[in-house]
Amino acid sequence: QVHLVESGGGLVQAGGSLRLSCAASGRTFSAYTMGWFRQAPGKDREFVAAINWSGGRTFYADSAKGRFIISRDNAQNTMYLQMNSLEPEETAVYYCARQTSPSTTVCYDSRDSYFDWGQGTQITVSS
Repeated sequence: QVHLVESGGGLVQAGGSLRLSCAASGRTFSAYTMGWFRQAPGKDREFVAAINWSGGRTFYADSAKGRFIISRDNAQNTMYLQMNSLEPEETAVYYCARQTSPSTTVCYDSRDSYFDWGQGTQITVSS
């Protein structure tokens, strides 16, 4: 099991930017696809973006395409999410997660394919 810790959340005005980080413990970080999800009050947790184990493939929800950039630094056991042009409806708790199995991207957008989760970081976008 891996320990994941998100950071970088906070309050931002609409149209602003934030960069989230997800620090992972352990020596197997580079073997797994990692993802970002978010959960707004009263709503289900939804997929935002994912990146495969090498960083060579990235995946985005339609709402994130063109505005968010996911990346990772395997040497630092850290994943990032650069978020630009944020909108008030994107106010949510943002979570990073690691897929259950290594070296796969199957069902990268399904929360059921992720086993390890961070505690989440709150992002509030004011209008």
